[in-house]
Amino acid sequence: MRNKKVDKRIVLTGGGTTGHVSVNLALIPKLLDLGYEIYYMGSKDRIERELVEPIENVTYIPISTGKLRRFFSWENFIDVFKVIAGSIQSIWHIFKIRPNIVFSKGGFVSVPVLVGAKLNGVPSITHESDLTPGLANKLVQPIVKEVLTTFPDTVDYIKSGKGEYLGPVIRDGLKNGDANRARQRYGMDDKPVILVMGGSLGARALNNLIRESLGELTKKYNVVHSCGKEEYDATIDNDSYYQFEYINEGLNDVLALADIVVSRAGSNAIFEFLYYKKPMLLIPLPTSQSRGDQIDNAKSFENQGFALMKMEEDLTSPILIETIVQMMNDREKYQEKLEKVNFDDSLSVLIEKIEKYKKN
Repeated sequence: MRNKKVDKRIVLTGGGTTGHVSVNLALIPKLLDLGYEIYYMGSKDRIERELVEPIENVTYIPISTGKLRRFFSWENFIDVFKVIAGSIQSIWHIFKIRPNIVFSKGGFVSVPVLVGAKLNGVPSITHESDLTPGLANKLVQPIVKEVLTTFPDTVDYIKSGKGEYLGPVIRDGLKNGDANRARQRYGMDDKPVILVMGGSLGARALNNLIRESLGELTKKYNVVHSCGKEEYDATIDNDSYYQFEYINEGLNDVLALADIVVSRAGSNAIFEFLYYKKPMLLIPLPTSQSRGDQIDNAKSFENQGFALMKMEEDLTSPILIETIVQMMNDREKYQEKLEKVNFDDSLSVLIEKIEKYKKN
């Protein structure tokens, strides 16, 4: 697997959604600058492979993965064997790579990799983005050195005592957005801009709600819509509606351009909106589709005055339109709170942690 002598090797893992990849994307350029040989262990067909495999000087290793569910499903029995297979693959790959350290961003794909690290005597650390820890990070607490958190309150939920507050990690490529550059790229007029983000996997209910409301919204606003994989609707003909399956290139410019953001409440995404000081209408995943982590995230941001939270089941097209118009009118109120937020250089602290725990 190796064709050259390298003093520093790292295995990164995490996936399932963009949020479980974003910190790794921020880390990769810094680690390359420090001379690390980088391997990424992820699933065979999820978003992490799409985002990471094309990156130069990073070796992507697909492994078998099974989703960890908190509810009864016959798929759980099948996925147990997938997780076991992934653990065996991870043990073997990590044995061959002999990394100095493993860093995990969480998600179900990370569990077999961290097990493989432990059984090979390789130190590991993991990162938790949400206010309350996910199942994967709960399971691996006994075998990692530290659980680094985005929210300060998350440390209280980490019963192992390994929790440490890190803060949000914003990748360099997402900084320095230029609103004028985005407006010119899309040939957009000077109406205010609503950015709609459904997450990397999309949000069909949110997408449908936005599209039902387009007739009214686009009278006053431009709508930029990241609708998710396979959710693009080519039948819509509206000069003030700009839709994409996923915004990668130029996302920093789009964030700079937006006047408000309508979004799910995944932690990495909402901290990116916070970095650009954008008022947010957060519509978290309902508990029928999640463990409720997005509801916790949204409540935290609402309580701090950064956002307004609305539950999906309470929204209709007229209510959505009314809420957006009201938020546009109240932008100064939100802006006052948002302007008080400062971002520390969490990425440098994370690099220091990796350097601290790596095995020589």
